[in-house]
Amino acid sequence: MKQIVECVPNFSEGKDKAIIDQIVAAIESVDESRVVDVDMGADTNRTVVTFFGTPESVAESAFLAVKKSSELIDMAVHKGAHPRMGATDVCPFIPVSGVSMKDCVEISKRVGARIGKELGIPVYLYEESAPTEERRSLAFIRAGEYEGLRSRFKSTALKPDYGPAKFVPKFGAMAIGAREFLIAYNINLNTKDKKYASDIALEIRESGRVKRGASPTGFYKDGEIVRDKKGNKVEIPGKFKNCRAIGWYIEEYGQAQISINLTNYHVTSIHAVFDEVCKLAEQRGLRVTGSEIVGLVPKRAMLDAGIHYLKKQRKPTGFPEREAIETAVRSMGLRDLSKFDLDDKVVEYVLKDKCRLVDMTVSDFVDEVQTDSVAPGGGSVAALGGALGAGLVAMVSNLTTGKDYIKVYKDICRIGLDTEALKAALLYNVDADTQAFNCVIAANRLPKGTPAEAKARDRAIQDAYKEAINTPLDSAKKCLEVLRQAREIAGKGLKNSMSDVGVGALFAHAGMHGALMNVKINLPNIEDKKFVDSMRKECQKLAKEGDRLLEEILGTVGKNI
Repeated sequence: MKQIVECVPNFSEGKDKAIIDQIVAAIESVDESRVVDVDMGADTNRTVVTFFGTPESVAESAFLAVKKSSELIDMAVHKGAHPRMGATDVCPFIPVSGVSMKDCVEISKRVGARIGKELGIPVYLYEESAPTEERRSLAFIRAGEYEGLRSRFKSTALKPDYGPAKFVPKFGAMAIGAREFLIAYNINLNTKDKKYASDIALEIRESGRVKRGASPTGFYKDGEIVRDKKGNKVEIPGKFKNCRAIGWYIEEYGQAQISINLTNYHVTSIHAVFDEVCKLAEQRGLRVTGSEIVGLVPKRAMLDAGIHYLKKQRKPTGFPEREAIETAVRSMGLRDLSKFDLDDKVVEYVLKDKCRLVDMTVSDFVDEVQTDSVAPGGGSVAALGGALGAGLVAMVSNLTTGKDYIKVYKDICRIGLDTEALKAALLYNVDADTQAFNCVIAANRLPKGTPAEAKARDRAIQDAYKEAINTPLDSAKKCLEVLRQAREIAGKGLKNSMSDVGVGALFAHAGMHGALMNVKINLPNIEDKKFVDSMRKECQKLAKEGDRLLEEILGTVGKNI
């Protein structure tokens, strides 16, 4: 899986486009960093830049952006409506795919330490990176804003985590940290009355609402506030954690709308909120007329929604991911209010590598394999074979429907989901294997004229060969897992599709052995004998298990055809 991190730095400049253009250029000067949105606000005098990249590229781009802002923005003359304390005010890192929150915390600490040391700027850690619970709050760290920094550092009451505990007039101070992906989501109602939207928003948002008595108008918020014995307002918690929501009227649509921010879609999903709003709207005699996602959305959030709606339809869930996502798009009416193109809205699709092997036509890929270049070769073909095997197993799971299979529905769904994930991982390895071998070629071309160059070249060659081993080894392990899934579907799946199970198992078995061959052929280039011995033992173990599974699968298939 490609590693993708989002970074959303906020800069205390929203009027001078030339300054922001230079900051954006600094971000994009790093290979693999891509800016997808620049939101300038003149009234707030603040700009929010959203960019994505690998952990390494995002870390470098973030540092360069802070450095450039320190050169171009003078906080001593800054005025704006938004709270702020520095030229770069906040800089959060957000995990998207292939990385964890822990990884993003480490990135924030590494970049924060570098900013403090090399640029001499006070840096505070916040959100998931914070060293204490109270420092998780940006409001706590930013209390007093830029104007309060001088007195803060005199008292040393709130020392920065990195950099000097002193007032830096031109820059100020900044906060850096890690948080979850924020999904901005809107749901429209078939009414112009924003009271309905506000009423539903109060029910779903985490902060909830004030308890009220019977309403003379029929609207909850018009009822008298209920208080406890001490005179305090009685609060009713909202239905969803990590959910902020308000209701308003949108002139563009001529409809009331619930505007929602989901601050952790792993806790509260888009589809859960949509379904609940549909329910609450119906209780009020209303209907939801569509919804929209503002900005980008992680693939995982859309896949989860697609799987949810497939299950509601009592369908298997082993469909290709784009088809599952399309189910989510249709179910939530994501094209009813605005355009929703998967390649423009889903983060991983927006950032996918171009001209990949797996994006070729079948004939073009075979022709590319046939040329006299050493890559793509057996490793890429082995990964593709395993992916085809996984696709067939998933296909059988999708065909296994009807009353005869109700008892195994949950198992069939699990097999479909697991094999779809294996297919995606193996397809990734089609390109990864070629890239790994290209790195071996590049390492061998490094200069070796001096002892230092020769040493660096040898180290690079060893690292490259290990990666050229690890990639096909991963393919072999995933092919073995496909065989395990094939064994299970052979005993539970549609009897009329047993031949497809057999073909899928044969492809996965061939992919496994092909991948293992690519491991073995690279082992003689490795100087670490312990590594070599462990790899040979692991290859032997994988091959033995795969052979046993294939024999078992073909036995079951043979009895049913």
